[in-house]
Amino acid sequence: MRALVWHGKGDVRCDTVPDPIIEDPRDIIVKITSTAICGSDLHLYDRYMPAMEKGDILGHEPMGEVVEVGSAITKFQKGDRVVVPFTICCGECFFCKKELWSCCDRTNRDKEKAEKLMGHAPAGLYGYSHLTGHYPGGQAEYLRVPYADVSPFKIENDSLTDEQVLFLSDIFPTGYMAAENAEIEPGDTVAVWGCGPVGQFCIQSAWMFGAGRVIAIDRVPERLEMARKQGRAETINFEKSDGTVYERMQEMTGGRGADRCIDAVGAEAHATGSFDALLDKTKASVFLATDRAHVLREAIWCCRKGGTISVPGVYIGFTDKIPFGAFMNKGLTMKTGQTHMKRYTQKLLAKIDSGEIDPSFVITHNRPLEEGPGLYKKFRDKEDGCIKVVLKPQVKRLDRETER
Repeated sequence: MRALVWHGKGDVRCDTVPDPIIEDPRDIIVKITSTAICGSDLHLYDRYMPAMEKGDILGHEPMGEVVEVGSAITKFQKGDRVVVPFTICCGECFFCKKELWSCCDRTNRDKEKAEKLMGHAPAGLYGYSHLTGHYPGGQAEYLRVPYADVSPFKIENDSLTDEQVLFLSDIFPTGYMAAENAEIEPGDTVAVWGCGPVGQFCIQSAWMFGAGRVIAIDRVPERLEMARKQGRAETINFEKSDGTVYERMQEMTGGRGADRCIDAVGAEAHATGSFDALLDKTKASVFLATDRAHVLREAIWCCRKGGTISVPGVYIGFTDKIPFGAFMNKGLTMKTGQTHMKRYTQKLLAKIDSGEIDPSFVITHNRPLEEGPGLYKKFRDKEDGCIKVVLKPQVKRLDRETER
């Protein structure tokens, strides 16, 4: 089969690799009809995430058709159309029973490595390094889905397109959980840093929880335009704003600060000219730090006293210069974590089915899998208005068809 394969920093190729097979009675094999490039995939592309190995298959936002079923699986049959959430969960451990699905204690095959870095290992994830189980990912023509009786779910409504339901694999539930973690109360002012795909769903979800205002912060014009047009958000372009983000936030909130702040950026934050951002970039370039935490610092500074900070943005290792004195003395609360996908998928599918939201608004590029390597670069460099890439593994690029 064809798959997008990591070969090193900035080096993703579409290679021919062995087809997956059933390895356990709880497995299914899915023929992938749609998959996507996630912002967190760029942490792998740029090699911020450690423990990648040459030959790893990327991708954790897939869906498709069931083509093989393990002997223990009664939930699915061949031909079913399914979405595969990015977290792999056993359904039986202490954490799964508490519905802390992304903390599953059994599915991370790299548990010992993760414990050395984090203290305890998170759940296994598709296509996301040898710290999260080294499971082959879903940017491929086929995918083996372990523990298939737990997280994957069937799409019964044939009138819903792949593009409408694909993001139930990650970014829509991730944005929704971020808004839930922010503890939004009716009428709150919610500030969202980062208007990439997750940030867009944080904005949409903030309204679902009753926000009175949403303020979106970014520097990329097309992302800010999407936040305004699709998300009804007020916006701050931190590269062109008069004053700092903190100063603008003070003006916009009458000096009180935002009630709830969401960091949808994570480890690779950009900032223009600020001393802490320059320090982050310098230290990361010589491997003295792993994460550029400018947004997290800024969110702590901008959040009102007694407010909440929610962090769906992926962090990898160690941050420094965190204003923890401000965090403590302002009485802030912070919530974060990989998404507990199974809590949200059916609830959000119902919102799509009813027409309350059509998540396909975020897609800017819909292309064959073979074009994936170039689209990784385009997405990373924010070229050609690229906000969200969907890849079609079953659609062959024209030049390959011509060669045949």
